[in-house]
Amino acid sequence: MTSLTGQVALVTGASRGIGAAVAVELARRGARCVLVARTQGGLEETDDAIRAFGAEATLLPLDLVKQADKIDVLGPSIMERFGRLDILVHAAGALGALTPVSHIMPREWTETVGVNLTATWRLIRTCEPPLRAAPAGRAVFLTTGRVAAPKAYWGAYGATKAGMEHLVLTWAQEVASTAIRANLLDPGVVATRMRAIAMPGEDPSGLQKPADVAPAIADLCGPEERRHGTIVRLGALG
Repeated sequence: MTSLTGQVALVTGASRGIGAAVAVELARRGARCVLVARTQGGLEETDDAIRAFGAEATLLPLDLVKQADKIDVLGPSIMERFGRLDILVHAAGALGALTPVSHIMPREWTETVGVNLTATWRLIRTCEPPLRAAPAGRAVFLTTGRVAAPKAYWGAYGATKAGMEHLVLTWAQEVASTAIRANLLDPGVVATRMRAIAMPGEDPSGLQKPADVAPAIADLCGPEERRHGTIVRLGALG
């Protein structure tokens, strides 16, 4: 298991699902986590899980769409408090309505683009300086196999995740000469709330749980990780 003792990690979507599981795994390995999500209650549940083994976290309730401008202060705030950022994990995601492209409503489009794509850009923009300040800055963005396999009614989700992939892979080329390593990770089929909404008749008992994929994500965050500008896939698309 990769040790992250003393490292500073920023995790979005940390109130539930994969984001929460990754935050707990990073903290279990010794990282000091800054947790971002919309709901204070969900963040507190993750914090309770982290405190259960003696670690501490900083909680930042933040709506990545409605309070998008506040993303911009994350990097400077982290620099002021910690002097660097070792790990960024963008696990927050928006499914959007599963509907024909011609039926996507502006509000749904704005939400999906805001979380999956615009927040990615803002996070890269604000976190690059503190990631550069770290000895081995690591960034991981969660994506989906739906990008490579478009499917009817999944247009908003697939398109915004495709935009995310392009943005991250472009940025990876731009920071290739630095100590930053940036990658995307497709966790495959995982029993999350988003999956339950997308597949309401599916039996989740046979699916991977968020805690099952969290160690692989945490491994990508380790200082010895050398992969860069890659898409790591943990499982098949369901």
